[in-house]
Amino acid sequence: MSGLLIRPRIRPRVAVVLVYTAAMCMNGLDSTIVNPALYTIAGDFGRPLSAANTVETAFLVALAVGLPVAGWLGDRFGTNRVFLGALTAFTIASAVCGLAPDLSTLVVARAVQGLAGGLLTPVGMTLLFRAFPPHERMKLAKVLIVPTALMPALGPPLGGLLTEHLSWHWLFFVNVPIGAAAVLLGFFGLREHVEGPEGKFDTVGFWLATPALGLLTYALGFGPSQGWTRPAVAVSAALGSVLLVAAVLHQVRAKTPLLKLRLLADRVYGSASALAGVTAAGLMGVLFVFPLLYQASLGASALDAGLSVFPEAVGLMLASQVVDRLLPKLGPRLLTVPALLVAAAVFATLAIPGVAENAWSVRGLMFLIGLVLGTAVLTVQISGFESIGPADMGQAMGLFQIVRTLGGALGIAACAAVIGGGHVTEAAADPGPYRTAVWVTAALVAAGAVIALRLPREAPQPPPFDDGDAPPPGEGLAADEAPAVKG
Repeated sequence: MSGLLIRPRIRPRVAVVLVYTAAMCMNGLDSTIVNPALYTIAGDFGRPLSAANTVETAFLVALAVGLPVAGWLGDRFGTNRVFLGALTAFTIASAVCGLAPDLSTLVVARAVQGLAGGLLTPVGMTLLFRAFPPHERMKLAKVLIVPTALMPALGPPLGGLLTEHLSWHWLFFVNVPIGAAAVLLGFFGLREHVEGPEGKFDTVGFWLATPALGLLTYALGFGPSQGWTRPAVAVSAALGSVLLVAAVLHQVRAKTPLLKLRLLADRVYGSASALAGVTAAGLMGVLFVFPLLYQASLGASALDAGLSVFPEAVGLMLASQVVDRLLPKLGPRLLTVPALLVAAAVFATLAIPGVAENAWSVRGLMFLIGLVLGTAVLTVQISGFESIGPADMGQAMGLFQIVRTLGGALGIAACAAVIGGGHVTEAAADPGPYRTAVWVTAALVAAGAVIALRLPREAPQPPPFDDGDAPPPGEGLAADEAPAVKG
């Protein structure tokens, strides 16, 4: 027996939750942790700040590029293999980022991080939702909220702290032990699930959708700071839009499309995806514009403005408790519609003259935004996949993430356009345009309440033969004794 490799027994669903949380925390943290260190990185390499900004450009664009193919890769090679492969690549790229001797190496490694991160989110969500049938997904609220809310909010203060007291290299080194432990746990604890894609790989769809998302992400992400008329931004926006239209037309007509847009015709999933885009636009928009309004009204520092929105993350953490308790009783529609209406009212209150001048009012309202909007977002994320079968889960997750990512970018771009020409300046004398932009985000969230009327009334119910603990065989990874591989 000494020559045999003994694999410790780990409950598959416990392993899924732990590995998913670790990977998504790394991914969520890395989306914001580098921002405070860009000045230091530029100085260390003797390069201008505009050159250092390519560190974030590479990450965001590569993240968008990885999204369209994530569902197909998971179905073709197995969600376990793709997820652990992406997590391994993300961890190795983090180490290379920390050891980077020059800016070019850092940018390339950061792009690998982004590409791996673009695969991690939808494939990781697929693993998680296949492990838990619809009636058990209310339990996931506490799991989903940590990487999606707390980690991005912790990124800027943690990045500043590490950069000031250690060095910017530790922004990336912190990922290495976490990633290595998660890969090891996944190797021993996760079970493979292969659906098998229908037909051949959609090469045309890949070459249309992938550059379209990359170009649009670049334009929407950097138009506000660099100006919409800058050649690189203008060309990216125009070409990305053309490719996106062509990609949609192709996906609709293709027999085996890269992205199954037909899934959006499903009433529940289609409504949930639309809500994901609208709420992401509202939330990312207000988190972008309100710190600027805060500076314009109070003359506050950038650090103070950033900390002013942190209570939103605390509210989001509490929202996971609300969803866990109220979703089974009220159902998706009755929980989501009032939450979005209250969130729109809170957004609008932030735009009222005199409110932004009171620091404690701001903190309280930001907490409410996290609580009520987080309740709506979590409810949509949990209940929106009720009608999606295991075979389509990977595709549905990829499409859902694409809509949410583009929605957030569009929200920021819309607010920047309202502020004026897309150019964000230091604290302005007139806070009026910033207040108008906040009103735009309130309107977006209110529009989401109308879409939410299409959500089902009742929460998912367990099947009559469910014993409350072990779902029936065939629910992906839900049953420990279910077949490990399909197809």
